[in-house]
Amino acid sequence: MDEFATILPVIFPIIAGVALLPVKFNSRKQREIWVFSITILNTIFALYAIYFADGDVVTLIRFSEKLSLTMHIDGLSKVFGTMVSILWVITTVYAFEYMTHEGREDQFFAFFTMTYGVVLGVAFSGNFLTMYLFYEFLTLATLPLVMHAMDNKARHAGKTYIFYMMFGAALAFIGFVFLYCYGDGLEFTYGGVLIPEMIQGNEQTLQIVFLAAFFGFGVKASILPFYRWLPKASVAPTPVTALLHAVAVVKSGIFAIVRLIYFSFGTDYLIGSWAQNVILIATAITIVFGSTLALRMPHIKRRFAYSTISNLSYIVFGAALMTPAGLTAGLLHMIYHAVIKITLFFTAGAILYKTHREYLYEIEGFGRLMPITFLSMALTGISLVGVPPFAGFHSKWALATAAVQSENPMAYFGIVALIISAVLTALYILYVLVRAYFPRKREYPAGYYDHVSDPNAYMTVPLIMLTIITVLIGLFPSNLLSVLEKVATGII
Repeated sequence: MDEFATILPVIFPIIAGVALLPVKFNSRKQREIWVFSITILNTIFALYAIYFADGDVVTLIRFSEKLSLTMHIDGLSKVFGTMVSILWVITTVYAFEYMTHEGREDQFFAFFTMTYGVVLGVAFSGNFLTMYLFYEFLTLATLPLVMHAMDNKARHAGKTYIFYMMFGAALAFIGFVFLYCYGDGLEFTYGGVLIPEMIQGNEQTLQIVFLAAFFGFGVKASILPFYRWLPKASVAPTPVTALLHAVAVVKSGIFAIVRLIYFSFGTDYLIGSWAQNVILIATAITIVFGSTLALRMPHIKRRFAYSTISNLSYIVFGAALMTPAGLTAGLLHMIYHAVIKITLFFTAGAILYKTHREYLYEIEGFGRLMPITFLSMALTGISLVGVPPFAGFHSKWALATAAVQSENPMAYFGIVALIISAVLTALYILYVLVRAYFPRKREYPAGYYDHVSDPNAYMTVPLIMLTIITVLIGLFPSNLLSVLEKVATGII
């Protein structure tokens, strides 16, 4: 029974999504009932598997002694799976209303549902092969969502997306081959699977391979220089960009990197190596780069997209410290960023949905006319900046503290990057809020503020819920930190 419970949250939405593809619903309400029922059921299945199933390894197919498709829910799986399961329900409700002006809703929700199962497949994978397969399946499942509009911009974004993802897959596959040859198995084992006797004499080769796999998975995490797909993908409908940039695709990249460092190659082998220094420097540069471009970007969704590039490297920087404290801080920021950024994208989507305005200079004075939308943006934006006692402060403080404790000289580059990025984040978030709440005194065309109001409950309720979650996890971080510390040390 528990074995089936582990598999069910993965296969159920995939099968349901495939079944929905040919269906033409008679009404929007009928489609909403079906999609919401599937989503709620799968969230129940997922949370049961995470917290009540026995957590044994489930082997689906065994190809050889080392090669098999297996599912296993460990501590890291629980963190990622819980985050995905909760945020997917909220996003689904938001999408019901938002997608009314995008069209082709039947196809959208079919692929949207499939993607839910694929992301949980990444989370629940028990070994490198299984994760790699679901990881690449995620690219295929999300491509139709990125290209949903099927106009020239969407097609171009789709081509860019698939090119970057296939290139990343090729690099990650190199790591898979070498782990198969130099490891005692592909199962995720805290501390890594490399055989010490086989490492001797091949240290430099394995570090080059590690970097190839790191940057391969780093494509989805938008680490420099593999970031261009992410801002281009912002042409997708807002529910998609929110999931791509906050939960599903980018966090799957983070998840795979953590598996690569802590559960495949192992920190004992990597810590203090030149390979570690390379990724510490790469993440520090990406942190500042993303924040700088976000400040320069007048398009609201793209501004948040470049902000995502920066914040993803916060998380990877924590993981790259290769200490329990660093991983704890990285996972904490992963959760905080997921909730904060999905809310910010939802606010941008609400503005676009109600007013068809996309640029900063078009939203002057909207703050008082869309009070729920901009209050949500203000509270989550301040959290992203890291103003105490809000969420971002705790994770950024933990990252800086872990960097100092690591005693790695390269980590100090990361601390400098965090400080610079915090200032830039304050500027690019506050600039939006100032424009919205304190418009310049000038003449606006007649009808400029017509239809400027908060959207209906389908979109405002998710905004309110996410804002409350953001505030609560910032004010009361201790329980979450305690759990993440156990995950980072391999206790759970």
